[in-house]
Amino acid sequence: MAVTMSCRKYIAPLVFCAQVASSFFDTALQMIVKERYANATDRDSEQKAITNFNMTFNMVLKFMPIVPAILLAKVGDKGYRKVPIVVPLVGYFLSRGLLLLDIVLEWPVQVLYAVPVIHGLCGGFASYWAGVMALVSVCSSEEERSVRIMRTELVYGVAGFIGSLASGHLFNLYTVGLQQGAILSSLCVLLYFLCLLYAAFFLRVDLFSELGERQERRESVGIINHEARDKINIALLFVSGILYDIAVAGGMEMLAAYVLKYPLNWGATEVGYGNAAGSLLFITSFLGVKIFTKCSVRDESMVMIGMVSFAAGIYFMAFVTTTPMYFLARSITLFALIPMPTIRSLLSKQVRGTSYGITFVMLQLSFKLASLVTTPIYTEIYQATLNTFPGFVFILSSIFTVLSMIPIR
Repeated sequence: MAVTMSCRKYIAPLVFCAQVASSFFDTALQMIVKERYANATDRDSEQKAITNFNMTFNMVLKFMPIVPAILLAKVGDKGYRKVPIVVPLVGYFLSRGLLLLDIVLEWPVQVLYAVPVIHGLCGGFASYWAGVMALVSVCSSEEERSVRIMRTELVYGVAGFIGSLASGHLFNLYTVGLQQGAILSSLCVLLYFLCLLYAAFFLRVDLFSELGERQERRESVGIINHEARDKINIALLFVSGILYDIAVAGGMEMLAAYVLKYPLNWGATEVGYGNAAGSLLFITSFLGVKIFTKCSVRDESMVMIGMVSFAAGIYFMAFVTTTPMYFLARSITLFALIPMPTIRSLLSKQVRGTSYGITFVMLQLSFKLASLVTTPIYTEIYQATLNTFPGFVFILSSIFTVLSMIPIR
């Protein structure tokens, strides 16, 4: 038990600090891009410019980490668990520093395409989050793993909630000689620097390895005896996870542009509150997992509940025309973040402890490869329906969510 408590104690500060920094970056990037394209001839041109930028930015962000993340995962599975976490944090620090330079020096917005390149070459979120999930899985038993992973997601979500609430107000702060957004971006860079120092010099992983080795010996017999079944389960979990990620990622990417246009026409403060509402779902999803676990609800059933929650909420989002309606639609998705951590928990029960890193990173990369195809499709559909029914992409996300339920069943 002491080993498990140490795991939580040392992972949580890193996850919290990094996500606060990420929330600052998301708001800063979203508002800087809006400001740079604000001189478009009309609202439609501005929306198309923003969505085209977001599409290119996100596709580079998803493509670049593929090879580095795999290499880092293999290094992590050999016992160097800190490497898949520390190296991506270097990328976070450098790439966020580039956004700060772009704001201060007023470089062209196209310079920001280098942000996902730097970020991806260091493994990106795929490596960082897979590394965190591998550590959490190694230091937890099968029985408590779903709750433990969801608890880590809770820390992630609370940090995002706090960071998002503050980000809109911080973006509006500026002084003589500093552009709007410079203070927010500076804080983002500082936080990532602190995360990098913490991961490199203070994060302890010796206790994780000890528990993981003992657990691996306990699980190895079952894995060998059920190898064929496990391969089928792994394939079904991957298919369900990919379809659900397409639904969530596609919908959220378009939502970032949707809230900036008429009739919502959000500013920095509203964008921060909107992002905070998304982060609040980590709390409600965690509480859901705790309640469902106490009620002996199976992991597979919890995944289905979360998917139904998101499908209903994102469908309602298609008809949102006011800010209160937006937050009402968000409230319907209160369990939407249960599926992914639960799917990771189910996957970890199908593989050996020494394969956690590569399994989780392959899951993350499968999401990115799928979105390389679907992101342009979502963008084209959104732009094509901009003047008729811009919320149609959210109905499309709802359909993908329903499809993702089939493999889980």
